[in-house]
Amino acid sequence: MGRYLTEPFDHSDRYATERYQGATGRNWWRCDPTLRLLMRHHLGAGFAWAEPRLDRLGSLMGGLVAECAEETDRNPPRLEKYDKWGRDVSEVVMPPSFQAARRALMEDNFTAPSFAEEARAHGADPAALSAAWTYLLDQADIGMGCALGTGGDMVVSLAEKYAPPDVRERVREIFANGFYSGEAAQMFTERTGGSDLAALEATATPDGEAWSLSGFKWFASNANGAAFVVLARLPEGAVAPFLVLWERRDGSRNGVRIRRLKDKLGTRSVASAEVEFAEAEAFLLAGEGAGSGSGLGTMMRLTNASRLGVAMMGVGVARRALVESVCYARAREAFGRPLIEQPLMRRKLSELIVEVEAAQAMVFDGLVGPRLRLAPALIKLRAARLGVTAASDAIEVHGGNGYIEQWPVARLLRDAQVNPIWEGGDNILCLDVRRAMVRESAHEPFLARLAAAVDQAPPGDSGTADLVRARIDDLRKAITTWSGLDPHLAEARLFPLAVYMGEVYAAALLLEQAGWADDESGTDRKALVARLYADAHLTDHGPLRGLDRPAEDLDRFDDLLTGAVQL
Repeated sequence: MGRYLTEPFDHSDRYATERYQGATGRNWWRCDPTLRLLMRHHLGAGFAWAEPRLDRLGSLMGGLVAECAEETDRNPPRLEKYDKWGRDVSEVVMPPSFQAARRALMEDNFTAPSFAEEARAHGADPAALSAAWTYLLDQADIGMGCALGTGGDMVVSLAEKYAPPDVRERVREIFANGFYSGEAAQMFTERTGGSDLAALEATATPDGEAWSLSGFKWFASNANGAAFVVLARLPEGAVAPFLVLWERRDGSRNGVRIRRLKDKLGTRSVASAEVEFAEAEAFLLAGEGAGSGSGLGTMMRLTNASRLGVAMMGVGVARRALVESVCYARAREAFGRPLIEQPLMRRKLSELIVEVEAAQAMVFDGLVGPRLRLAPALIKLRAARLGVTAASDAIEVHGGNGYIEQWPVARLLRDAQVNPIWEGGDNILCLDVRRAMVRESAHEPFLARLAAAVDQAPPGDSGTADLVRARIDDLRKAITTWSGLDPHLAEARLFPLAVYMGEVYAAALLLEQAGWADDESGTDRKALVARLYADAHLTDHGPLRGLDRPAEDLDRFDDLLTGAVQL
C-alpha cells in the first residue's frame, strides 16, 4: 500500500483504499453528460471551439481548485488587526491555498471581458460559458465562488451609472478582468437584521463632493474586497446604496475597520466579518434627489439577479454530493455486494440524480434562458435547499465516514447550509414572488414559458407532457384562488404556492431537455428523468402511495447512472 504502514489485519480487499477515490482528481467536465448536453445546445457552432477549454477547466476544478479548497477550509483567512506600531490596519490575510486557487482561476477566467469577446468571435455564447465556469467552481468551493463573485456586477453597474468620473475609472481598474476579478462586497446586514431596511442604523451625510458614512455592518462577506456597496440612511430618512473603496480619493486609508472575522459553520474560504465605517468617504449610488430610490431600485434588481448565483452554489454542492455518493457506493461493499448494487441504495441514488438534474435545468434556464421576473426566487428556493439535502444524503451514503472531516462530504454540508440564507431566506423569496405577481403580473410570462418548454418535449412520451400541461392549468387556477384569499392567509400560503410553481417549472424544463436529447441523439434517457420527476412531484399516487407503480428507477438504473456520472 505504498508509503502507508500495513496493519496486521489489513489484508482484505475491502481495505484497498485506492478504490475509494472520490470526485477530487477527476475531470468534472468529462464526468458530467448533462453539462455537455447543455453546452452543445447553448453554444451551437461555437461548441467545437469551447470544448477543449471546458475540458481543461474540468481538470482544473476537479484537481487544483478542489484540493486547495480542502486546505483553505482547514486553514481559513485570518485578521491582522494592528501593525507593529499598534495602528489599525484591519488586514485580512488569505492563506496560500486560496491564493493559489485564485491565480489559477483568473488565468482561466471564463467571466473575463477578453474571454467573452473571444467566445463571441467563435460563435459561442459567453453567458453559457460563464454559467459552466461558476457551476464547476461551485462544486469545488462555494466559498471561493462567493469570494470572487460577491457584488462585482452590482459595484460595476452602479458605479458606471452614478459614480463621479474619477471614481468610476478606479472601479473599472479594479474589475478590469471581469466581475470575478476585483473582490467586491455587499454590506447590508446589521445587528437589527438583514431584510428589514426600516431598522437600518448606518447613516450618511453630505461631505463636499462625496458623503461621510458611519455605521456598523454585522455580517459582511468578502471583507478583504477592494470595493463595497453599503446601505445607509440619508439625512431625510430614505435608504440608499453607497460605494465605499478601501482607499480615499487622495490615496489615504479610508475609514473602514474590521472588528473581527466571523467563526462560521462553513464557507470558510470567504472572509466574513463585522465591519465598522467611521466617517468613511462614500459615493451615492442613486440619482438626483436622495430620496428618489433609483439606485436602491437598481441595486434590488441586481440583488434579485444574484440569487441565481446562490442557486448555482446549491446546484454545485448537490452535484458534488451526487458524484461523491456514486464514487463511494461503487467502492464500498456491504452484505457481500457493492452498495451500488443494492436496491435501497439504487433508489436513493436514482432520486438524487433526478433531483440534481431538475435543479440543474432550472439554474441554467435562469442564467442562459429567457429573463423571467419570477425565476430567480423560485430557482433559489429549490436549488439552495437541495444543496443541503443532497449533502446530507451524501453523508448518509458514506455512513460514519461521511461524518468525519477528513472525508469531503462533511464540508459540503457545512458549506451548503448558508445558501438558503444568502440573498434572502425562503420567506423573503416568497414575498418577492408575491410582489412580482401582484405588481407586475409576472406569473403570465412564467406560465407561458412553461407551456413553451413542454411543447419541445419528445413525441415518444406524450403521457408525461400531458401531465405537466394539466399541472400548468392547475397552477393557473391555484394562482387565481390564492389571489382571492384574505391577505393574512394569502401570505401564509405563499410557500406551498411557490414550491408548486418550482415543481412544475422543473418538470417542464426537463421535458424541454428531453426534446433536445431526442433531436441530438435519439436517446430517451432525459425523458426518463422527466417522467420520474413528474411522477415524484406532480402525480397523485393514491392510498397505496405508489407502491404498486412500475419501478423504472430500478429497471433502468444503469441508464440513469451512466447519463449522470461518467467515471
